[in-house]
Amino acid sequence: MSEIASAEGGGGKGAGKGRKKSSTRVDMTPMVDLGFLLITFFMLTTTLSKQQIMQLNMPDKNDKKTDRPEVKESQALTLLLGENDKVFWYTTKEGIPDFHETNFNPTAGIRQVLLEKNKSVKDLVVVIKAMDKSKYINVVDIIDEMHITKTDRYALVEITKEDETLVKKQLASDEAATN
Repeated sequence: MSEIASAEGGGGKGAGKGRKKSSTRVDMTPMVDLGFLLITFFMLTTTLSKQQIMQLNMPDKNDKKTDRPEVKESQALTLLLGENDKVFWYTTKEGIPDFHETNFNPTAGIRQVLLEKNKSVKDLVVVIKAMDKSKYINVVDIIDEMHITKTDRYALVEITKEDETLVKKQLASDEAATN
C-alpha cells in the first residue's frame, strides 16, 4: 500500500547523524481498482434510458366475428401509403371518393390533413392501408402522426383492388399533367 523508503546519507563533514531523509511513495493500485469497481457497479445498476411503450389495441383472438364495425361515410378518412413516401388520402361522399395526394411534411403534409379533419369531423375514423411498395417506416410514421394529432380511432387494414386503381389513376393524371 504505502512504503517509506529510507536513505542514509553518506558520511562526510556536516552530515547530520541523527537525521534521516525519508521519502513517501503511495501505491494507487487499490484506489484505481476501487474506482473501476464503482464505475462497473453504477453502470450495471442504472437504467440508461426508459423504454417507451405505444399502446395498440388489437382485436381479441377468440372473437369469431369477421364483421367490421360500421362507420359512416362522413366520419371515415382513408389513407393509402404509397411508394417514395407518398400518402394518398380520400373521403367518400355519396359513394364518390374525393382523392388527394400528400407526404409526411409536418407543416403541409398528412399531419395538417389530420388536424383539419379532427376539427371538422366528429368521431373521425382513419383507415390506414399500406401498398406493397410502401416502406415499413411509413407505417410507423403514420401511427406516430395518429398520436401527434390525437386521432384515437384508426385501423390498419389490407388494401383493396379499388384503392390500387384509384392510386394508379391519380399517378397517371399527375404524369399527364407534367407532360
